[in-house]
Amino acid sequence: MAQPPKALPNAASAVSTINDVARLAGVSIKTVSRVMNDEPNVRDETRAKVKEAANLLHYRPNLLARSLAGARSFMIGLLYDNPSQSYVYDLQMGAIRRCRQSGYHVMAEPQDAHAPDLERAIGGLLATIRLDGVILTPPLCDMAVVLQTIEAAGVPYVRVAPFLYPGRSAAVRMDDAKAAFDMTRHLLDLGHRDIGFILGHPEHGASHLRYEGYVKAMRDAGMEPRAEWVKQGYFSFESGIDAARSLFAGAERPTAVFASNDSMAFGMIAHCHQTGIRVPDDVSVVGFDDTPGALLVWPHLTTIRQPIEDLAHQAADMLLARANGEDAGHPGDTRLLPFELIPRQSAQKL
Repeated sequence: MAQPPKALPNAASAVSTINDVARLAGVSIKTVSRVMNDEPNVRDETRAKVKEAANLLHYRPNLLARSLAGARSFMIGLLYDNPSQSYVYDLQMGAIRRCRQSGYHVMAEPQDAHAPDLERAIGGLLATIRLDGVILTPPLCDMAVVLQTIEAAGVPYVRVAPFLYPGRSAAVRMDDAKAAFDMTRHLLDLGHRDIGFILGHPEHGASHLRYEGYVKAMRDAGMEPRAEWVKQGYFSFESGIDAARSLFAGAERPTAVFASNDSMAFGMIAHCHQTGIRVPDDVSVVGFDDTPGALLVWPHLTTIRQPIEDLAHQAADMLLARANGEDAGHPGDTRLLPFELIPRQSAQKL
């Protein structure tokens, strides 16, 4: 086994260069460059030796120099339009976590999906800032004008949780329909039969898949969902409150309510607290996402843990693999990540 490189005297006393790393590791400058760019076809032993030398020297590649020297910018774009701050934060953390491993940076750019100049805004962004790839999130990932604009710019992209245009791009997702089926089945197993549902934003593909899973579980149990107990929401806290008002306005109430995301479940619970409806004694409430707030509300929320950070991490990984010439991140390449049902105190046996 090769001995690890020994530190040079006062190695980190000044700004280290790629030449210093190459000399300490006993390899060529080109090899150091390939390791720093996370390129394939470098022996594990050599890669480890170069990385240890870089660490000893506190060497950090110059992003601008790397960009000017080659065809890459070492920058990945994350485009989003989502009312959930927690969802966006987790996406950013997942993408950043993966990009940092390869010396890349993430540029997060909010976009208004309803803006009349959306095409011009995204086209201008791509023309102004050279990106090595773009991560698209709902609802942008299902908008034809967005996809056409990025394709026209020749920028690789990966979609997170797409609903439309299957196979058009690389994608990463979880099985929203199966997760919603399992959550509805969980409520049925607790003895509930009168189960209400709060739909997510109609422009998000996951909303339709989650409703599909709810309906299938109900029908498999021999029941038809009651239309008056299915309310439209928009993935926001306020829409959860509005849905709760409507659900509980009638003479008959559901014994359990499945909200398509946690924010709407929080709104439902808040309305119940304000109006004297006890959760879970009078009504069980469940959500979807497992955001940090699920453990801040009382009772703690039963929910589906969606791997949001991992979705963005995998999307970034696909883009970086493609940038390195690997057989990944191309149209049709899809990664399916697991979910987990987290039972807590907001749902109980009937």
